[in-house]
Amino acid sequence: MVERYAVPDHQWDMIADIVSPPQKMGRPRRDDRLMLNGIFWILCSGAQWRDLPERFGSWKTVYQRFRQWRDDGTFEQVLSRLHLRLRQDGLMDLDTWM
Repeated sequence: MVERYAVPDHQWDMIADIVSPPQKMGRPRRDDRLMLNGIFWILCSGAQWRDLPERFGSWKTVYQRFRQWRDDGTFEQVLSRLHLRLRQDGLMDLDTWM
């Protein structure tokens, strides 16, 4: 069972290579999927970053990852991939997309 605001396995498989590329050097990163779930928890609940539940780890780490993905274009890449998938599946009409 998937928790509220959590990314299910089949959806994670669609974007994992964008959000969680292999790490070549440095200290191991916190779990990218957990970070994404924490970001969704904040965005969907409307809570402040400091109110993030402890199960996601430090709110500062989740916020830092949010800023990193926002600034480096990761979220745009994910959105582009999802748009392409929706068009391929016939679920999105580009004439009505804004």
